[in-house]
Amino acid sequence: MTTSAPDTADLTLSVLDALPADAPAAPLTNALDILTNERRRHVLRVVGEQGETMTLPDVADEVAVRECGRPLPEIQPETVTETYISIYHDHLPRLVDANLLAYDQERDLVHPRFATDAVESSTN
Repeated sequence: MTTSAPDTADLTLSVLDALPADAPAAPLTNALDILTNERRRHVLRVVGEQGETMTLPDVADEVAVRECGRPLPEIQPETVTETYISIYHDHLPRLVDANLLAYDQERDLVHPRFATDAVESSTN
């Protein structure tokens, strides 16, 4: 299941709005590079739509639902596990380094760090 262009544009704008107005080119380039990956966009949308702290397993569940286009009970547990591992080892560190999310590893919690207005409006 792919993301529609308007939703991606809205997400991109909300992420760019989170950058300081005088941000140098490197953070801007990094933010745009991060958004090239669909799974990272799903993670940002899930956390942004929630607008509050979520457990990483809950984020992975919702990302798997969006990627597969089916309810969670209809998705193979191995698929959800792979999604969790991919987010934990690859995508989450990039999103944290870009200051778009915060992660409390001890409690396995993900916190949003960007404006969610555009994310919420793109889902309505």
